[in-house]
Amino acid sequence: QVQLVESGGGLVQPGGSLRVSCAASGSAISFNVMAWYRQAPGNSREFVASITRFGATNYADSVQGRFIISRGNARNTVYLQMNSLKPEDTAVYYCNVPSLFWGQGTQVTVSS
Repeated sequence: QVQLVESGGGLVQPGGSLRVSCAASGSAISFNVMAWYRQAPGNSREFVASITRFGATNYADSVQGRFIISRGNARNTVYLQMNSLKPEDTAVYYCNVPSLFWGQGTQVTVSS
């Protein structure tokens, strides 16, 4: 049974930085693509960023230049470094393996 577990969410002031992490357990293979999505209250879930096993990345326009997605040395770990955070970045952030698995989410709140 594959599980994605996110961590690292919290409260941060506007302009601050935060890193969220995701670790997948239960898989003997490396996932080709891992991604982050987010969902703010009252909104649908939206794509944030993705990364392939070879390091190719893709970002939503709203986070381009502020967020950095990376993969860890351990198999099937992925990070999202979030810089210059804005109140509109407030959301539950979900780790995703496309068409396969979702994590339970971690809350990120940007507020003064």
